[in-house]
Amino acid sequence: MHKVAVMGDKSSVLCFKAFGIDVFDCIEANADDNRRLLDKLARGGYGTVFLTEQVAVNIKETIDRYNRELTPIIVLIPSNKGSLGIGLSRISDNVEKAVGINILDEGR
Repeated sequence: MHKVAVMGDKSSVLCFKAFGIDVFDCIEANADDNRRLLDKLARGGYGTVFLTEQVAVNIKETIDRYNRELTPIIVLIPSNKGSLGIGLSRISDNVEKAVGINILDEGR
């Protein structure tokens, strides 16, 4: 069974411990360390990694690389600072690929 992790600033991710998810506090602006941590989690048997959008902005190429792999699944979540819209955009894109039309688009 794969493990589940969450990466982000401490105040945004600490609550995930209550659900038994492994929490990794990281500084948003430190892209190199965040890339290394995500690579370490991928090699360490984590099947799902929740990642705050603010961290994801600086490591887009690493996330794109894992999008082409079976695991880990990277799920972008908003931080306590709010959403950047990146996570919802990714979900909409994946729904459109799967269904052929974006059924989540509010304009339709």
